[in-house]
Formats: sequence, structure tokens, C-alpha cells
Amino acid sequence: MEEEIKQAALDYHRLPTPGKISLAPTKSLVNQRDLSLAYSPGVAYASLAIKEDPLAAAEMTARANLVGVVTNGTAVLGLGNIGPLAGKPVMEGKACLFKKFAGIDVFDIEINEHDPDKLIDIVAALEPTFGGINLEDIKAPECFYIERKLRERMKIPVFHDDQHGTAIIVAAAVLNAMLVVGKDISKVKLAGSGAGAAALAVGLDRRSIFISDADGVVYEGRAASMDPDKQRYAQRTSARTLADIIPDADIFLGLSAPGVLKPEMVKLMAARPVILALANPEPEIRPELAKAARPDCIVGTGRSDYPNQVNNSLCFPFIFRGALDVGATTINEEMKLATVHALAALARAEQSDVVTAAYGDESTGFGPEFLIPRAFDPRLITRIAPAVAKAAMDSGVATRPITDLDAYRNRLTQFVYQSASAMRPVFVAARRRQQRVIYAEGEEARVLQAAQEVADENIARPILIGRTDVITARIEKLGLRLKLGENCDAVNVLSDARFRDSWREYYELTKRKGVSRAQAMEEMRSRTTLIGAILVRRGDADAMLCGTVGNYLEHLKYVEQVIGLAEGAHTLGTMQMLILPDRQLFFCDTHVNRDPNAEQIAELTLLAAHQVRRFGLIPSVALVSHSNFGGSDAPSAEKMRRALELITERAPELEVEGEMRADSALSSAIRSNEFPDSRLKSDANLLIMPNVDAANITYNALRIAAGGGVTVGGILLGAARPVHIMTTSSTVRRIVDMTAVAAADASAERAARP
Repeated sequence: MEEEIKQAALDYHRLPTPGKISLAPTKSLVNQRDLSLAYSPGVAYASLAIKEDPLAAAEMTARANLVGVVTNGTAVLGLGNIGPLAGKPVMEGKACLFKKFAGIDVFDIEINEHDPDKLIDIVAALEPTFGGINLEDIKAPECFYIERKLRERMKIPVFHDDQHGTAIIVAAAVLNAMLVVGKDISKVKLAGSGAGAAALAVGLDRRSIFISDADGVVYEGRAASMDPDKQRYAQRTSARTLADIIPDADIFLGLSAPGVLKPEMVKLMAARPVILALANPEPEIRPELAKAARPDCIVGTGRSDYPNQVNNSLCFPFIFRGALDVGATTINEEMKLATVHALAALARAEQSDVVTAAYGDESTGFGPEFLIPRAFDPRLITRIAPAVAKAAMDSGVATRPITDLDAYRNRLTQFVYQSASAMRPVFVAARRRQQRVIYAEGEEARVLQAAQEVADENIARPILIGRTDVITARIEKLGLRLKLGENCDAVNVLSDARFRDSWREYYELTKRKGVSRAQAMEEMRSRTTLIGAILVRRGDADAMLCGTVGNYLEHLKYVEQVIGLAEGAHTLGTMQMLILPDRQLFFCDTHVNRDPNAEQIAELTLLAAHQVRRFGLIPSVALVSHSNFGGSDAPSAEKMRRALELITERAPELEVEGEMRADSALSSAIRSNEFPDSRLKSDANLLIMPNVDAANITYNALRIAAGGGVTVGGILLGAARPVHIMTTSSTVRRIVDMTAVAAADASAERAARP
């Protein structure tokens, strides 16, 4: 197994491109004008602006979002002093984490220098390049001195992650552990093994911390291997070994060596002890051995295969995000303490769907095996970065204060969900007046998690259809804060006072379409989409989402029967939104009309264009075909040409072109070369396909190959009320986004009523 992992890791770093990071320009460089702006002569104006006002560098260069990850390779992971070059893969990995979790760019700087003062001079000279410095894998005790001197000399954040990052996460774990075991943190005793970087920065009362290192207990008067940072933890004690300081300890913190904490030592600890054995990859004691000795203990390690993993990626990207965004001159104690409390509070909140998907059922919520958040929790950035930014402003170290922290928190969601910026106008519209949105599959975990976000963000009032006892039990199992009748409602399929009126109304609608009275009653008991549609029709709800379970056409049947077509509409259709790295694309019709005629295509185009405007975009419509601008007499091409005539008659202001190939629609260069007289002033963002096969295949292929599965949909067009049918692959975020779409539709519908 180890050999297999080794080979996989080597291949991962070697192929298809050596290393894990690269540089990419953020501005276009496609012609001579671009070059003259990016470099000479245009760049001179940016340089002169910065010379006049150094703060302008944050607006005109990448400095405000650029961190230097610096090492000399003297303490790399558990590998020791392997040198700066061998440490480069680790620093590249750190750069990946900064970018992945917080959108921060990184230059990794590996310096071949062991002299602390020379290293300090080198790093300090780099201040004009970076917005912050992350010191990494520099051995103790030199790391303390290096960080202290750099903080004194530099006016940008300098953060030694091995020291402060681990200490922050440990502090959050200890805070929550004390809540779980019911102890007062001011009265507990900590025994530590290893006086390394993180062990000396826990932040507890010094008098309650007893440290043992390779030379034994750190005590007053000890001469061996002492330094000023270690000296502050020296205790007046006769204890000389780790075994001497363990008895009655409430907390064990290990950052030392494998197996140094023996089961017989654990038995001597105080009631309900907390053991943080963080040596990696092999901890000071394995959790199973600790629990065998003391079943009442709580254990955390640095390993991902055990609960309570102390992982620095929980904090460092987000601390820097908040610090950079306010132009902090340092990362001070107030900012670190804000991070501790934000981490601890997040662990006590309910689990997100991303965490559940990444870790499975083991993510059971706050308790002995869940003291700190998971590394993939998407809420880390929206909780920690604003807390850090606020602490920086409150403590006076911010050079670019943020005036609206709520707006800042909303902006940070772009690093969590790629749909965030594209959906912002829809969310604004949805929040103007709270609408009641029905979820037909109200027992589903994804739906419940989405409903929690919807309630928290005040997007809509969730109404969950299902068995209320099942809904309540699953809310509790997921650790959610939904409360029926308070921040959400439920429709009990087993007992609802509206059942009789509802089935009778359904029967009247369908009695001449083959539905008997008995069938109407049975379906009204068991078909949750039907129940939801009737309630929307009756006015007991404003909108509905369905389709996370079951067949699309089954859901569509009930929508057609009960909701029907909007006034003036003659067909239904489905539109999907796909969010790509550089654009948003809408596809129509992906599910409903197998082979629409020209009249249907024209109608769906106008409905889709109206919906695109809801996203704050100007629709640029391409009627897509296999041919370009009359190049084929095939029926599908002729159909698209006829649809164009109908559309331009009905909406002459709409920017629409066709028939045209997809490459022409999406590339101005191809379009200007092949048909310079095209009506499209910009690349198409709404692709109208000739049939459902073309639309569905194109959308799904692009969704997987280029879009990373980031979608919003399906948006049902042409229905009399705001009802949308999703798909079984819908994520929690897609359900939340579609709730906003449904609520915005309902709000607009209500505003349009006479």
C-alpha cells in the first residue's frame, strides 16, 4: 500500500506538468494595444501613480492578494532538515491551499540560508513584493526570533503558521472540549510534550502549563536547551519527566514524538481528560489506546483518519484573506483570538452538505468527536475572514477599512460557490419580500440542508412536504436549527385538513383526462409534487421546487395538469444556467420539447431572454444549428431561420442571431471572420437549441467537462405560477439558488398583479 501511494504521489507531482502551481495573467494580451497597456509605454503611468501614493499598489498590482510562503527547509513536515529545495513541493502545496480555500495568490520562496539574521534581511527586503508573509517549516527556536524581528521591521502581516496556526486550532478545540466536559478553562492544567513552535503558543494561563521536551520538564533554573521563548514556561516544580507532570492534567498537548504518552500515564489524568496528540504521522498515543485506558477521554490528532483533526488549513487561508482585504499591517493577538472564537462557534453549528459529502455519516455534529470544523467546510471563509477583518479594524491595524461587513461577507461567498456572483441580483430580488416556497421532497437531506440556508439567509419561508415525524427526526439527525412553525412550515402527507378540498380540485381538473375519483384521492396522498402544485394553485404557497427525486417527466405531468400555462403562453420549456470560469451560459430547451417547431422556439426564446435579465445580464441570443447563416437547407436549419424571423418581429430590440454554429456564437473572432454583419454585439450567453437532444447533450457535456458541475436550474419557462423542476443530481447550493429564482419569480408575479 505504501509503495502504491508513493508512486501515485510521484506521478501526481510529475504529470502532466511538473509541479502543482503556475502563473496566469489576469488581463487580456491579444493585440498590440493590450501589450502597450500591459507594458511599455502604458505601465509607466501605473508606476508613477504608485510612486505618488504607495497605497495605489493595492489597486494596480497583485500585491494586495499576494502572499510569500517562505522557508529555509530546516523543519519540513516530519522530515526534518531536508533543505529548501526538497521543501519546495511542500511550499507549492501550501500555495495550492491558499488559492483553493481563499483565492489568495502565492509565490513560494525557498531560501538557502540558516543564519537567522541573514534570513531576516532577505525576507524583509521582499516587502515591496508581497501583501503578507507566511513563514513555514523553520525549526525552533530560530523561528520565534525570525518572526519577531520580521514583525518589528515589516509593515505587512507576518505569520508563522506552524506556531500560531496550530495554536489557534488547538485553542478552539480546547474551548469546545471544556464545554463538552463541563470544565472551567481558567482552572484546568495542561501537560505538554514538546516545546516546539506550536506548543509554546497555546495561549492558556502560563501558570497552568507544564512543558516537557527532549531534556525533560521545563523548570526554573534549568540550563540545558533553554531560550527566552521557552523560559517563560519554566515552572517552579520538582517534576523532571513527562510522567511527573501528567497526573491530574486536564489536557495533554503533544507536539513531539510517537508513543511518548503511555496508556498508564493516561490513567492518571483528571476526569474526562482531553488528549491532543499532534505528532504526525504517528501521534504520541493512538486514540484507540487512549480510549482503552480512559474511556471517558476526548482525543484529537493531526491525522485525517481520526476525529478532531488539528489541521492548519482550517485557519491560515482565511486569516490572510481577512488581513489582506483590510490592508492589515500585522496579524495581532486580537485577530488570532477572533479566529479562535469563529472556529469554535462554527464547530458548534450544524454540518454543511459539503462536509457530509466529504466525510460521510461520521460528521454527526458537535460533541466529543467533533470539536473543530472540517477542512472542507465551505463556511470557514465567511466566518473567519470577516471576524479577522473586524478585529483588525477594531484594533487599529487596518489601512483599508471595510465599511459594510455584511456586504463583504456576501462577497466572500464567491470563493465558496462559483454561483455566488452570478446569482447576486436574483438574491436581492428574492429578499425584497419573503415568499413561501414549497419543497416537494421535504424529507430529503439535501432539501433540509438547503432549507436551513434559505431560512438563515432570509431568502424565503420554506414549506416542507413529507411525513412530519420523519422531517423532524432528520432535522435533528443533521443537527439543523429548523423548527416547524417557527422558521419553516410542513405539510404532513399523512394528515392535512386541506386533503379533501385538494383531491376534489385535482379531480375536477383531470376527470376528463383519465383520472378517476379513487385515483385522484390516492395520488393526492402519495405524490408530493401534486400536493405542492395544488397548494400553489390554491394560494397556500407562492412557489414550488420539485424534482430532486424521481423522473422529470413525472413531475412535469402534475405541473401541466394543475399549474398549466401562463396567460399568452403556448408551451413549456426548461432553461439551465452553466457557470464557467469566464462566462455564464444559458441553454434552452433541455427537457420538455423533443423537437419544437419554429413558433415554439420563438416563444421559448422570448421567455428565456426575460429570465436571463433577472440575473442582471443583457441577453445575447444564438439560435444554434449545424450550419451558419443560411448555409444549409436541412429542416432543422430552416426551422431556426424561421424562428429568427418570428423573434425579430415580436422583439426587434432583442440581440439575437441565427441560425449559427456554436463556435460562431461563442467567439467574436470566428464571427467577425465568417459573418461580420452579425447582429450579435457580444458573444452569446443564451443558446437556443433545435431540439431537446442537442440542448441536453451540450449542457451536460459542458457541465462536466468545463463547468465543474456548477449550474443553476432547471428553470421552467411558460408556467402559470413559479414552479421549477430540478434534477436528481441537484446539490444543496443549486437548491438554494433555485429557491431564490422561485422566490424572485413569485415576488415579480405579485408585484405585477393589478
